Amino acid sequence: MFASSGSARRRGGWSGGGGRWLVWTGRAILWALIIVIVVNGVRAPFERFTQEGATTGATPEPSDSGFPMTQAAAFANQFAAVYLNFNASNPRQRADRLKAFLPEGAQEQFGWNGYGQMSAGAFQFAGISVRDSANAVVTVTYQAGSRRGLLSVPVYYDGSRFVVSARPGLLPAPGPAGLPAVGEPDRDSATESELRPQLEGFFKAYAAGDQVDLQRYVANGVTIEGFDGALSLAQLKDVVVPAGEGSTREVTAVVVWAVSPGGGAANSRTDDPATQPAGLEQAYRLTVEKQGGKWFVEAVQGASRPVG
Repeated sequence: MFASSGSARRRGGWSGGGGRWLVWTGRAILWALIIVIVVNGVRAPFERFTQEGATTGATPEPSDSGFPMTQAAAFANQFAAVYLNFNASNPRQRADRLKAFLPEGAQEQFGWNGYGQMSAGAFQFAGISVRDSANAVVTVTYQAGSRRGLLSVPVYYDGSRFVVSARPGLLPAPGPAGLPAVGEPDRDSATESELRPQLEGFFKAYAAGDQVDLQRYVANGVTIEGFDGALSLAQLKDVVVPAGEGSTREVTAVVVWAVSPGGGAANSRTDDPATQPAGLEQAYRLTVEKQGGKWFVEAVQGASRPVG
């Protein structure tokens, strides 16, 4: 009996030691899991916050160095409009206008020798290179005759005001992009013929801006504003309906508007071309819907080029 009891105690002691080892191992694993969960729980919202800040711009980009880029762009645009317009018949006017942009002691014509003339317009901000919190170079686009160009304008900011800090530089503007060819779509000639008289009436009413007349051509519940007589329809040149089916279609219409010299639609028949109405060819994309066997316009907007 005693031997049996001792053996039992030895077996029990051995089992108890092993049990404690398993318990401590389990506790260590449990605490490791808890630590991982807590760390991930803290890190996830922090990462979302920093990512959202970078995306929405809540954290300023360090590249601008606090430089007021919008104001600098406006300043450079105004300067370019004065700097790139000069005429030897009235140099004083340009010199007086430049004073608002130049540092004290600068040469009054800022590099122009007082001869010849130049006329530029269509000034637009194109870009800015910020050097530090006080210095930047602003690029402005312009049009002079048939030529587009760029003007690089160095500016200095003292915390409240701007000044042109050095001579500007003329740069060539890039030419137009190469446009890839796109094939003509298959056309639904039957629907084109069916739509033509309806669209001709629509564009006449669209030019006149008569809402009573327009309602004869637009879908129920749709209101389309017109030009109130500023234009008149000279020609419905083309109607393009891509092949397809359905009671609602997307079509393209090419029209020629008549524009009088004064902006109205009055027709003039003098021998002077400048007094006769201009013809301006335009393209529109229309959504048309067939209701009761007749096509009506649901929407009209500028046409886009087909994607090839």
